[in-house]
Amino acid sequence: MTRDVRRYFTAKKTVAPTLSRDNRVAFLADTTGTKQVWTTDEPLSWPRQRTFYDERVSFVSWSPNGDYIAFGKDSGADEHDQLFLLDPETNAVTRLTDREDAIHMWGGWSPSGDRIAFAANRRDSSVFDVYVMDVDAESDPDAESEPQLVCEGDEGFLSVEGWSPSGDRLVASEANASSDGDLFVVDLETGDRQHVTPHDGHVRYHWPAFGPAGEAIYCLSDANADTKELVRIDLDTFESETVLSGHDWSFDQFAFDADSGRLAITRNVDGYSELQVGRFASATHANTEEVTLPEGVVHDLSLGPDGERVAVTLSTPDQNHSVFVVDAASPDTEGVFDAERWTRPSPGGISLGDYDSPDVVHYETFDNREIPAYFTLPDDPIPGETPVVVDIHGGPHHQRRPWFRPIRQYFLDSGYAVFEPNVRGSSGYGGEYAALDDVEKRMDSVRDIAEAVEWLTDRPEIDAEKVVAYGRSYGGFMVLAAITEYPDLWAAAVDFVGIANWITFLENTGDWRRSHREAEYGSLEDDREFLESISPIHEVENVECPLFVQHGANDPRVPVGEARQIAEEVAEQGIPVETLVFEDEGHHTTKLENRIEMFERIAAFLDDHV
Repeated sequence: MTRDVRRYFTAKKTVAPTLSRDNRVAFLADTTGTKQVWTTDEPLSWPRQRTFYDERVSFVSWSPNGDYIAFGKDSGADEHDQLFLLDPETNAVTRLTDREDAIHMWGGWSPSGDRIAFAANRRDSSVFDVYVMDVDAESDPDAESEPQLVCEGDEGFLSVEGWSPSGDRLVASEANASSDGDLFVVDLETGDRQHVTPHDGHVRYHWPAFGPAGEAIYCLSDANADTKELVRIDLDTFESETVLSGHDWSFDQFAFDADSGRLAITRNVDGYSELQVGRFASATHANTEEVTLPEGVVHDLSLGPDGERVAVTLSTPDQNHSVFVVDAASPDTEGVFDAERWTRPSPGGISLGDYDSPDVVHYETFDNREIPAYFTLPDDPIPGETPVVVDIHGGPHHQRRPWFRPIRQYFLDSGYAVFEPNVRGSSGYGGEYAALDDVEKRMDSVRDIAEAVEWLTDRPEIDAEKVVAYGRSYGGFMVLAAITEYPDLWAAAVDFVGIANWITFLENTGDWRRSHREAEYGSLEDDREFLESISPIHEVENVECPLFVQHGANDPRVPVGEARQIAEEVAEQGIPVETLVFEDEGHHTTKLENRIEMFERIAAFLDDHV
């Protein structure tokens, strides 16, 4: 039965909270249909909308002194973010950058709040350089200030992560591959860039922050273990010492206030988040306590200017994305840290009590590994007659987690089961697991999908003739690979912004992304024959099921040509194909009306073919 998609996708979200010195919270909310800046002064009070664009706002950050709010915005979801300042007293907006041909990636406020840092590919589209810009609140707000180029990057993906407490250095990261990176300390006076993470093999360094005296970098890293730990990198010796271990599970977010020594950290336990707050007792030891939160996923994590308050975004399978604030300095009388809810976004047309929670399951694959997944059955499934959507995440170093997803509930309420696997190559299960699909092992992860279908069809509820392949971005490639490699398994397929041809994808993706993507997938120079061999476009004669293809014309990551070529080739085989390309979208479908149209058409497509 076709249901009203709009009722599900009018559920709102509030994300990316940032704290002011006077206890206000700014965040992004999609109340108007695209994410805009909003602020609120107290818990669950009616917030004030601050920006009013048709295009989405990408980030928001309150200055340490509270004088300004910084935010970023692109055009047509093309990810070419420009930077802006908003005066919270007057609501006046000042544009800081005006280079529509360049991407500006936010890097943070200086400790005094009079400067910002960011990375941008203004000089060369394939290279990100480090910039600093004066935004002194005492100066004339109408006066023009030009970004100062501090340090030129090499070819690749360089980003600014934060400032030293003294304001004379920055920490920057360079992504070599999804599972490998490096950290650098940039001297603002000389522009010198010091490499502080020499290592062999693939090592991740995430969420770096300077120590109190600027003598060390704290970050999350798997330098000393298979999972990411909180480590301290001595800036004299470059040695990495473990401060906190998550043991079998990785820490995945970290925030640190150098002046107070307070920290907040999240641990990823089979996809669910544990939030901890605490304080450093010494340079290499921290005491933390777990915060009481609903069982779900923490999406964002930020500390207030003094480190005493922590703001997070939390969602659960039956709670849309909401902002919570923790008083990290004052537990209750029993020593428990509780999170206070600050926003309650509209659930849309479906009661939150009607949302179902998935079960964590594990299935055995071809090499006897246990693959984790989330499995949800609809209410009162009919034995042997229940269709199932196999929903494959992107990345590939991504992880499907138990967050709020209206499309999951839409499918469930329409009678489908939903299966969300974290096949080899997914993050969240350690570095070894994440590397199991690298380059020549790429198709092993596709085989994991085929094994998932075998597991599903052994379930008494599932109709083996009604299995749908469904995925976005890299998950779109997985869909196309699954229907070409294992064509007899599928009743229909839905591909969002997927990769059809690895050669044309790497040739046409954004210049700044190519080397990073080649490190994960294989290079045009060294691995061209292999990349051709795993490109679904060369196996379209195998496709047997109807295909729905969605893309955004402005996609800088996976160019829209990938959608057009696979749709054309499959249609030439006489297979039903439906194509939806939004001219005002990119890699993500950011506008509410576009999302509703997209899922209405997908729903009708599945009604017709499944």
